[in-house]
Amino acid sequence: MVRELKEVQGIIFKRQKYKEADLLAKIMTKQDGIITLIVKGALRPKSRLGAATLNFSMGTYVIYTSGHGLSNLRTYKEVKQFDGLYQDLTKNAYASFIFDLIDHAFVEYQPIGKYYDLALFALKKINEGVDCEMITQIVQMKMLSAYGVEPELRHCVICGKEKGIFDYSIKLGGVICSDHFGVVNSCMHLKPKETAVLRTIGLLPTDRLGTITINEETKKATRKAIDRIYRETIDLNLKTKKFLDELKLFFFFFIWFKPSSCVKICTCLAMMRIRKVLVKRVPFGVRVPRKRPL
Repeated sequence: MVRELKEVQGIIFKRQKYKEADLLAKIMTKQDGIITLIVKGALRPKSRLGAATLNFSMGTYVIYTSGHGLSNLRTYKEVKQFDGLYQDLTKNAYASFIFDLIDHAFVEYQPIGKYYDLALFALKKINEGVDCEMITQIVQMKMLSAYGVEPELRHCVICGKEKGIFDYSIKLGGVICSDHFGVVNSCMHLKPKETAVLRTIGLLPTDRLGTITINEETKKATRKAIDRIYRETIDLNLKTKKFLDELKLFFFFFIWFKPSSCVKICTCLAMMRIRKVLVKRVPFGVRVPRKRPL
């Protein structure tokens, strides 16, 4: 195909060093899908293209493309960044996982339509400080359709019943009403409220969800349920998911044990050591915020 200059609007979500001073950057767009860009000279000091292609930068980019393979970034217009993500490692890790999940569902240059809107919804909410975990669960439930395993959440997969008490069956691909609990041996044995949360976040459009507030116990249960659904239907092994799980585990121990002042110093030193390791292991898209010098 003939290469041409083209304007695309989208979100930069991955960067990788390419050659001496260049970068490979992935951009997610609504109409043109996911595109890998060569950004010439991005690693040089004071590079404007480098600054415009930081992770989670959103704007209009002028690219030189043939509609397949690598495209070249020429210039940009009206780029803005989600600053909240740079100052919070947890927010950054959640956002990176969400974009990685969407990235793996599509081939490059395939229009992604509503899933771009879903990514933008998640990015804005996380940047604003909305519960990262719930936003991620919403995205995961809605992304099942993109992977070809959309569950039946509207009614019982056996009898079609729409109201009542429900459980979830991965084997049958949807919710099961209480009339069939005794005959279906593949139920996940979720509490009614937990199944209700999965149905709500999976069915309602994002603009109608508003702010979902649930207790930590229910949130943990729905997290385990969604992880199991993905594990048994799609079997994705994303580095960003592994990093996110390790990060949550680290903060759990840090908060739970409440170290004394003396131990806190040792813990902080250990944390600094872990952060250095994470910088080496961190997957594309996760920026580890660094403390600015005074």
